[in-house]
Order: sequence, then C-alpha cells, then structure tokens
Amino acid sequence: MGILINAAVVTFALQFSGFVVAAILQTEVFYDILGGINFLSLAYLGYNDDNYYSKDDNTTTTNGLLLHVTTILFVVSRGWLLVFLAWRAHSRKGDSRFDNVKNNPPMFLIFWMVQACWVFLISMPLLVIQYDNAATAAAAASAASTTVTRSSLTVVELVLLAGFGFAVFMEIISDIQKTLWIQRGRPGGFCTDGFWNVSRHPNYAGEILQWWFAAGLAIVGWSSSSSSSSSSSSSMETSTSPLGMILPWISLVSPLFTMQILLTMSATGVWNAEGNNLKRYYENDKVRERYIEYRSKTPPLFPIPFYGSIPLSVKRLLCFEWERYEYKKQ
Repeated sequence: MGILINAAVVTFALQFSGFVVAAILQTEVFYDILGGINFLSLAYLGYNDDNYYSKDDNTTTTNGLLLHVTTILFVVSRGWLLVFLAWRAHSRKGDSRFDNVKNNPPMFLIFWMVQACWVFLISMPLLVIQYDNAATAAAAASAASTTVTRSSLTVVELVLLAGFGFAVFMEIISDIQKTLWIQRGRPGGFCTDGFWNVSRHPNYAGEILQWWFAAGLAIVGWSSSSSSSSSSSSSMETSTSPLGMILPWISLVSPLFTMQILLTMSATGVWNAEGNNLKRYYENDKVRERYIEYRSKTPPLFPIPFYGSIPLSVKRLLCFEWERYEYKKQ
C-alpha cells in the first residue's frame, strides 16, 4: 500500500501548500496549474519507485510494458490539461468561480481539498497499475530463482490502450478546435467544428472515456499479472488476498468520480455549460433556430448515429439528455 499512501500524502500536502500561498496572496491563478503539476508528480513518483524492478537481472515485473504505455498516455493527458488550463488562466486573467471564496479562507480551503480528492481519485487506475508492478517485483525478488516476465500485451489490453489513446486525442483536439473557433470570432454563434459537429461536449466525452478505459486497464492488467506470475507463490498471495481481490476494482472510482463532477455539478461540466447558460442561444434571434436543430440532432456527450430520430424518453434514459441541461426562461 506504500504507493497509494505516498500518493495521498504528496497530493494533499501539495494542495494544502498551494492553499496556504493562495490564501496569503488572495489569488486563484495557479489553482488549476497546481492540479496539473500534481497529476504529473504522481506519475513520476510511482514510475521511479525502486521497487518496480527486482535488482536481480533475471527478474522483471509481469506488466511493466503496460505501466510504460499507460504512464505515457496519462502524462500526455494531464500534461495537456496543465498547458491548456495555464493558458486559459492567463488569457482570462482570473477565474470567476473564486470571486466570492478566495477572500474566505475556510471556503477557499474546501476548493483546494476538493482538487486534492479529484487528483488522487482520478489517478487511481495508474496508481493501481503502479502498485501491481511494485508488489510483483517484490515477490519476484523474494524468490531469486524465479523469473517472472511478460514482455507483451494481451489483445484486450491493446484494445483498451487504443481506446485510452483515442479518448485523450479526442479531448485534446476538441479543446484546440474550440479555441481556434473562439479566436476566429465565434463564427455561426456556436461551435460545430470537428468533434463538435457530432457531440455538444466532446472534450468532456473524451475526459470521461479515457478514465473508463484506464480503469479497465488496471483491472485487466491485474488479472493478467496474476495469471502470468503463477510460478511465484508470494506473488499469488498478493493477488489473491482480500486486498488483492478488491484493489483493482477501486480504480472504477476514477471514471465514476469524473462523471459525478462533469454531469451532476451545476458549477462545472455539462450542467454549467448548458442549462441557464443557454440563454445566449435561445434569446438570440440569429442563432436560436439553428441551435435548437443542432441540439436535437447532436448528443451531449458520445457521438450516436441518427440521434435526432431517437425518442426523447430514450435520450433521457441512455444518452444523458437530462432535463437539468435544458434552458428554462426565467
């Protein structure tokens, strides 16, 4: 459990330190930036742990390759988030979310601790894979005559990695497409460029999908590691212990927490982007009819063929077309 404990300590210490400085300066300018740095620090912390590889040259971890590729995708995803949020904070010269809290230390602290929870929980799939590697390496080291190797990935792992990579690509490209559209003067009144032509919020769709794929990798990778290390009794004890049976499934908290944040909180995500904020479309005669048509044919998250032909009741049930996202004139 050392990796998970270390990750939690680093995360909450870093965010609390950020809060102290931000509270003294009464600023929020580096809130998002520190969140991105925190993600990258967790990737670095676990990836460079001495326990990942046995000191015996004849012993390697069972899913080191999975760790390598997953870490690369994680760093690309969170590295982009760091760059994008830093640029956005600079261009906007502040964040309206903090206007009424940055002068209130107790409330400001809550924001920072929520970010700490967000970073730690979202990173859980990678942390589980890191823990699996460390535990397997330790087991191999305790049995010096045992060689535990798995130099290739399973078909399921390859599919999940491809999905993870595509979701990261979708989020990054969507952010770029929206930014370029804004810089062109918002032609048409609302963005329909690229991914935005098939999803009203492709950036959020990519964010949600990538953590579902990452959680799948943690679960499948753990199972593959257990199977391929059957020659090591100590390794099997780790994977079949109560903790070993539960830990990989804890990675599901990552996509579930992401969906909670992006779909059900009025201050961020889809609800914040739609709902009453749709006033700029519904009360603008130049774009109202076109936006209503776009909305009826375009799903809020994941691209779905012939979306306009699906009954509203089905959209509500399966497609996240929730009533809370609709505009209601005050």
